[in-house]
Amino acid sequence: MPAAAPAAQTPPAPDAAPDTAAAAPQLLGVSIGVTSDRRSDDMIATFSRKGARVVHAPTMRIVPLSEDEQLLAGTRDVIADPPDDVLVTTGIGLRGWVEAADAAGLADDLLATFASARLLARGPKATGAIRANGLREAWSASSEQTAEAVQHMVDEGVAGRSVVVQLHGAADQHQLEPLVAAGARVRGVAVYRWLPPEDPEAVQRLVELIVAGRLDAVTFTSAPGAVALLDAADAAGRREEVVRAFAGGVVACAVGDVTAEPLRAAGVDPLVPDRWRLGALLRTLTEHLAANPLDRVRTPRGELVLRAQAAVLDGQVLDLAPGPLAVLRRLARARGAVVARDELLAELPGAQDAHAVEVTVARLRSGLPTPDLVRTLVKRGYRLDVVENS
Repeated sequence: MPAAAPAAQTPPAPDAAPDTAAAAPQLLGVSIGVTSDRRSDDMIATFSRKGARVVHAPTMRIVPLSEDEQLLAGTRDVIADPPDDVLVTTGIGLRGWVEAADAAGLADDLLATFASARLLARGPKATGAIRANGLREAWSASSEQTAEAVQHMVDEGVAGRSVVVQLHGAADQHQLEPLVAAGARVRGVAVYRWLPPEDPEAVQRLVELIVAGRLDAVTFTSAPGAVALLDAADAAGRREEVVRAFAGGVVACAVGDVTAEPLRAAGVDPLVPDRWRLGALLRTLTEHLAANPLDRVRTPRGELVLRAQAAVLDGQVLDLAPGPLAVLRRLARARGAVVARDELLAELPGAQDAHAVEVTVARLRSGLPTPDLVRTLVKRGYRLDVVENS
């Protein structure tokens, strides 16, 4: 079918600003905190490519499987005392377990042990890993939650059976208690273990940025990582402030409901993608932040978008220090109305008088493409030049 001829368009007025914002990266000016250790490089690269500034502060770290003597000891125990049932909770966990066993010369024995047991999967990724190793699952959970798998096993009956659970970082022992109560002998094998962060000071800086509202979002890819951030905030006496910050503009984004659980328990309502995958987290958060900046207003020089640590005008990040940025935010909220000097003074912690406001406004104007976007009204204050109905 031939393409339709383009409709006639009215040329823009000579002084109209070019529409460069449409071509700007989706996350231009955005600041995102990343708390994950494993697979953080991919996440950071994706956010950076979309224009975001990333603050990386892993709240936990993972023991390398090849160096984990506890895992190898657990592997030998499973081989020596074969289970009746094996619950596989993560695909990457099973793959890592087999690889670690292979490095120790135990892979054949481990796979033979699995082949003689009933295998249950927590979801499709666990199912895929089971099949990739030439095995077959007896059942797979549709919700991708350990609780559903445990309940299924209890319903089928586990009294007197030996059950091995491939634990993942988010699997709390209390989730396995129904199996014990139903009469099973339960052993958990932690395929990767979580340890305190290598740089606790970076985590504390992340807490301070959250409290100050200087991040647009923080991502969480594991429940232990979320717990660790809340614990770090608690140790600094700032847990309640962190919770308020997440309710007041900083977006907490969790990869799935398991990761979101400790956040919700603390009173935080995180953004969670429909599909509990890292790619879905990246897409969901990008779309959310692109559509929901802290503020946006139309000016004669294009759309002004305000982020936690930046302002973007017509697709260009403005070079503004925190003081001028705070004043610009207040003027933008007024939508062209006059803002008195004492109101602007309240936006500048530590400033003493109206002269500090005048200096800050001068610095703001120097960072704008045209100074008259901020207008002075003698003896009244200042206003941002906005387009009506913005």
